[in-house]
Amino acid sequence: MNAPESSSEESSEQEAGRDPSTLDPGTAEELEQERAREATGPVGDAAPDTASRLAKALHQTMSSPWTVSVGAVVLAIVAGSIMIAFTDEEVKAASAYFFARPADTFVALGQAIGGAYAALFRGSVVNLQAPDLLTAIRPFTETLNYATPLIAAGLGVALAFRAGLFNIGGQGQMLVAAAAAGWVGFGVSGVPFPLHLLMALVAGIAAGALWAGLAGLLKARTGAHEVIVTIMLNYVAFYLISYLLATPGLLQAPGSSNPKTPPTAETAQLPPLIGDRFNLHWGFVLALLAVVFVWWLLSRSSAGFAFRAVGENPRAARVAGIDTGRATVSSMLVAGGLVGLAGASQVLGGVTTGFSSDIDAGIGFDAITVALLGGSNPWGVLAAGILFGAFKAGGSTMQASQGIPSDIVLVVQSLIVLFIAAPPLIRAIFRLPDPNRRRTSKKKTKATRARKEAAA
Repeated sequence: MNAPESSSEESSEQEAGRDPSTLDPGTAEELEQERAREATGPVGDAAPDTASRLAKALHQTMSSPWTVSVGAVVLAIVAGSIMIAFTDEEVKAASAYFFARPADTFVALGQAIGGAYAALFRGSVVNLQAPDLLTAIRPFTETLNYATPLIAAGLGVALAFRAGLFNIGGQGQMLVAAAAAGWVGFGVSGVPFPLHLLMALVAGIAAGALWAGLAGLLKARTGAHEVIVTIMLNYVAFYLISYLLATPGLLQAPGSSNPKTPPTAETAQLPPLIGDRFNLHWGFVLALLAVVFVWWLLSRSSAGFAFRAVGENPRAARVAGIDTGRATVSSMLVAGGLVGLAGASQVLGGVTTGFSSDIDAGIGFDAITVALLGGSNPWGVLAAGILFGAFKAGGSTMQASQGIPSDIVLVVQSLIVLFIAAPPLIRAIFRLPDPNRRRTSKKKTKATRARKEAAA
């Protein structure tokens, strides 16, 4: 057994020592490749592998949906800067003699745009001009307070997106949830603090779930489009709550002619999270728990798998044995419950002195933007909700200190939606790779290879 092995080793050594010109072309090429590998060694092999891994990681990062979301925010802020420049009086005055003294125009631009976004930062993150630490961090607590209902409602919209449903009934779901939670909050007496609060929260979540579940049921049973149904349910909820608020003995405060409810009882209020000095309450913790719940539901549960399967391809999900109708109704129930949590947190923590028919404050529609910016991902919705909360908290400071209309913030939010709705535009501006193109090229390569094999 050893003789053949030694003879083969000797022959290989002889071939390695021979001149490549005396060998046949195939053997000579293999010999040259072997010598090249021996010369480069393991470090030479690792370097290309490391470079390829870095290039692959960079490509995956640049082609991810998160990059498109960041690009949309950047473009919206740039567009907002242009509008700030055009509406600033000092910029207008300096631009009148731009060709004589152009530096004055650029200085005015820097002061207008820089001052606006500095005020936005000061009103939403931290106030470095504050005399003490508690006053300095108050803006960030206001951001989290504004973000609380946005996160909960955004999760409801995002969950419906993942199930292939377009839930734009956040306004109606928030209204009925606020009415149910508010009625329990001021209409039920003699119940101690934790139990009373829990009852009000459950009532609000259940009301939102049932209101959205009605749209899901109509979708599953009759095929009615959820967009039309949820829009109509928004109107129904608005006029229903308006009627209840204007009718004595229902939601209207006793002895008052204003369409407003009585104050929420203290036993049903969400307590402050970090002290009475701040408006932030425990509803933010509930929103964080909702983020974790939605992540677990979509990523770790069989029900979440059914939601995602129906959202990706209802026909394939039906063939795989998934009850698509049940998944549709269930997803809308959960989505409505999450939006109901937003409505309940508004009346139990945000506005405890009594609410009217504008308690939703546009959050039901802002939640659509939050879900789109977050990519229908729970953690993305959390980040997007905090960002939009910062816009809301800092917009008033920007208007008060710089005289810039707070509507600029609304325009920036609208532009974010516009840019997110056009990913090819974002990729073209920032020269980002298109992940679909790479998948298409791979499919074409496989198809070409299969045709060649079939022809052979």
